[in-house]
Amino acid sequence: MLKTVWRRLRSNRSRTILSSLAAYEHWANQYPPHAHNAVMKAEEATMRALFPPLSGKKVLDLACGSGRYGLIASAQGAAFSIGLDNSVPMLRQNPMELRAVSTSEKLPLASSSIDVVLCGLALGHLRELDASMSEISRVMKPNACALVSDFHPFIFLNGQQRTFTTTDGQTFAVEHYVHLYADYHQAGRKAGLRIDAVLEPRLGQLQEVQFADADTRTGTPIIIAYRFVKDV
Repeated sequence: MLKTVWRRLRSNRSRTILSSLAAYEHWANQYPPHAHNAVMKAEEATMRALFPPLSGKKVLDLACGSGRYGLIASAQGAAFSIGLDNSVPMLRQNPMELRAVSTSEKLPLASSSIDVVLCGLALGHLRELDASMSEISRVMKPNACALVSDFHPFIFLNGQQRTFTTTDGQTFAVEHYVHLYADYHQAGRKAGLRIDAVLEPRLGQLQEVQFADADTRTGTPIIIAYRFVKDV
């Protein structure tokens, strides 16, 4: 399965690149509220490894899409979980009770109102991180944390793309911008956040993979996940 996903990430021919909004409009009806491929399963396992206890916490699933992390938070006893996303078609697929349309750059939430922010595989769609990290920090309570995952920059610097295939067989790439560790560190620091943990799961850790790209080595990291904390 991971081999198949890796083939989908490869860029061995030119594909039409869609904005994230256009891409998710096409993709929404195929996007269930759970990890539906091996890469997402690896990302989710990595995020879960960074979770604080969620029982009784106020949780924001930022760029929630179909609601995967909000549902996980509710299952783990969160006081409430709210999902925010800028894609209306994705929100229509989302079974969370609390959900709303919002960009990550301007959140409709009170300052210092959230205990835990969960943001999975979303900020790579943005050209700049500063505004989103500033808003994440603003809504976090003191001593709150934010977990943010992204596709590893090594994947895209090696020429890969994130792609999906529609029900009528068309394959598109989704806009993605490479953000290095230093970029997240700097954007977080500007926003008053510090990174206290980073995980980078690698291809081949969980199972043997026959790589579609002969130049890709076993051990190449595919996901990077950060835990940011707000000390004051």
